[in-house]
Amino acid sequence: MTSSFRDSTDAIFQATMDKLDMDPGLSEKIRVANSTYTVRFGVKLRGHIHTFTGYRSVHSEHCEPVKGGIRYAPTVNQEEVEALSALMTLKCALVDVPFGGSKGGLCIDPSKWTEDELEKITRRFAYELIKRDLIHPSQNVPAPDMGTGEREMAWIADQYSRMNTTDIDAAACVTGKPVGQNGIRGRIEATGRGVQYGLREFFRHPDDVSRAGLQGGLAGKRVIVQGLGNVGYHAAKFLSEEDGCKITAVIERDGAVVDHDGIDIEHLQTYIRERGGVTHYPHGTVIRQGDAIHVLEEDCDILIPAAVEGVIHDGNASRIHAKVVIEAANGPTTARADKILKDRGITVIPDLYANAGGVIVSYFEWVKNLSHMRFGRMQRRLEESRNIMLINEIDRVMSRNGMEGIGESFKRTYLHGPRELDLVRSGLDDTMREAYQAMREIWHGDRKFGDLRSAAYALSIKKIVAAYDSKGL
Repeated sequence: MTSSFRDSTDAIFQATMDKLDMDPGLSEKIRVANSTYTVRFGVKLRGHIHTFTGYRSVHSEHCEPVKGGIRYAPTVNQEEVEALSALMTLKCALVDVPFGGSKGGLCIDPSKWTEDELEKITRRFAYELIKRDLIHPSQNVPAPDMGTGEREMAWIADQYSRMNTTDIDAAACVTGKPVGQNGIRGRIEATGRGVQYGLREFFRHPDDVSRAGLQGGLAGKRVIVQGLGNVGYHAAKFLSEEDGCKITAVIERDGAVVDHDGIDIEHLQTYIRERGGVTHYPHGTVIRQGDAIHVLEEDCDILIPAAVEGVIHDGNASRIHAKVVIEAANGPTTARADKILKDRGITVIPDLYANAGGVIVSYFEWVKNLSHMRFGRMQRRLEESRNIMLINEIDRVMSRNGMEGIGESFKRTYLHGPRELDLVRSGLDDTMREAYQAMREIWHGDRKFGDLRSAAYALSIKKIVAAYDSKGL
C-alpha cells in the first residue's frame, strides 16, 4: 500500500521528533497546519458559470510573513497543500529565510483554458485570498509553483494593487514576478540553480562523495532527470553546460529519451516546446509512455526527480541504481522508500534543502520590493572604478618592469561591478553552502541522524523551537 504525500511527510517528521525527545504537545503544534482556507468561486466563461476550488494553507506563523507557492493542477487537494505548507516551514528554517510556511493550490488543468480565461480565473482566486489577507506583503506572500509562473504572479500582483491602491509595498505581495514588473533577475532558474549549487557543495566534501560510492567532481557524472519542467530543465542545463555532467536520460509525461553519450538539453527542450512531448525525438532512444517510468531504475551516478511527489516508492526503491538522489521536486520519495534507499547505501539529498533555491531568491525579491531599490544600484560603479584603478596600477608597474600586462579577457571579467544577477547568484550559492555545512555537521556528528534528510529535519525543527521559545510560546 502506497502512503499519501502527507502521510510520508508526517512519518519523517515524527521519526525526527522521536529522536529529538521533544515534548509531545510542542511536537504536535509544530506538525499540524495552523489553518487551511478552502474557497469555491464561480467565473462566467464560454457562456456558463464554472466553479473552481482553491486552497491556501498556513502551516506556521513563528515567522511572518508566511511564504509558499500556488500550484495549478487537477489533482490539487487539501492534504497535498497542507503537506507542502509544512515542507515550506521546514525549508525556510533550514536555509535561514525568515518566513513561516504556507502553500496554495487551485484545482484546475491550465491547458484546458485560454490565456484570457486563465487571467479571469486567477484574478478571481486572488481576489478571494486578498480580501482575507491570505495574500499580503507582511502576512502571506505567494510564489509560482507547478502550473504557474511569472504571468500568473503578475496578474496576482496587479489584482492586489487594484484592491490596495495606497499600499506602497504592494509589489512585495507576491514573488516570482517578471523582471520588468518588480521581479528579480535569476528567479526563473533559481530552483534549478539551487540544485546545481547543492550538488557542487556535496562534491566539495570527498568523505560524502566516497560514502555515496563515487569519486572526483561533477565532471563526467551520469545524470537522469525525471521531469523537464522549469526546475528539471535548468538543473540539467547548468549541470551539463557548466559542470560537465552527462545527461543520459530524461523522463517526461509522454515517454523518455535515453542517450548514454549525453543529451543536448537545449535541443530537447526546444523539441518538447514545439512538439508537445518527446515522442519521435530524433536523437537517442525514445521509450514509450508506459515504460518510461522504469528509466528511473537505470544505472546512473545522480538521479534528479524534478516533477511530482511519490515517484520513488516502496514498489521501486529496491530497483533504483543511482548513487545519489537529489530531490528537485517536493516529496518525490515516500517515507518507506526513503528507508529502503538508506539501507541500500544510496545518498538522498532531500527536497527540504535541494529545491530551496526558489524560496531563497524569492526572499531576495521580497527584500528588493520592500527597499524599492534594485540590488547593486549603490555600489556597482564604485566597485568598477576601484577595480579599474587597481588594474591600471598593476599594468603600470608590470610595464615599468618590462613585463607583459594583464590579459584583456581577464580585465573584461574582473572589471565590471556586480550586477543584480551576480549578487543573486552569489547570495544563493552562499546560502546553499551554509545550509549544507550545517546539515552535514549534524549528519556526521550525531549517530541518531545518520542521513541528510534526518539531519535537515532536525536542524529545521531546532530552529523553529528556538523561534517559539524566543516568543514565549
